[in-house]
Amino acid sequence: MGKRLIPQRRARGGSHYRSPSHRHVDDIRIPHYEAEGTIKDLIQAPGRTSPLAVIDFEGKKSYQLAVEGTRVGQKISLGGEVVKAGNILTLANIPEGTLVHNVEGQPGDGGKFVKTAGTSALVVSRGKVVVLTMPSGELKEFNPNCRAVIGVVAGGGRIDKPLGKAGKNYLTLRSRSVANKKTKGVAMNAVDHPNGGGSHPHVGGPNCHGRNAPPGQKAGFIAPKKKVKRK
Repeated sequence: MGKRLIPQRRARGGSHYRSPSHRHVDDIRIPHYEAEGTIKDLIQAPGRTSPLAVIDFEGKKSYQLAVEGTRVGQKISLGGEVVKAGNILTLANIPEGTLVHNVEGQPGDGGKFVKTAGTSALVVSRGKVVVLTMPSGELKEFNPNCRAVIGVVAGGGRIDKPLGKAGKNYLTLRSRSVANKKTKGVAMNAVDHPNGGGSHPHVGGPNCHGRNAPPGQKAGFIAPKKKVKRK
């Protein structure tokens, strides 16, 4: 009798693949108001690669990604035009050549892009759209009214220290709901995986599947989106 593929088991939502949300500090979102704040504390957040800054915005408590170079007691402005590490501005007010992170995909969504420790995006040009160089090297366009945080996300040296033992690796990945061990599909039997079987490990056919294929068939690469030129 066969078994479900790992993507199918993850999508089912069982406790083994569910992130322990009760341990997470908060959902990191840029607030929907303008104010002046003060960094009260820098804390470690389970399930995140970077530390968090506890900011008091005129009596309103907010958790934001810690920025390299910031410290406890530093003043943070939410809105305005002062370009300083930790401040939150709209992309229209950020000059070219500035490093930013926690960039909004749409105005007001609270921040979607560049949130991993040690990462940042570079403002390349401004106009009807603002072009950023993402950490992957891709040039991406954003609405000028989208907001972003000035500076580089703290915690960039986390990969320099080795984990040292398997238990540490297991607990580190567990907080992000990532399995620390994974069996290759070609190493399984044919009844357990589409790529399994055969006298030696090989896929045995195309390993690229269409986007409309059923979940049990999507083992390998998913076909890229069609690039159609708009007239």
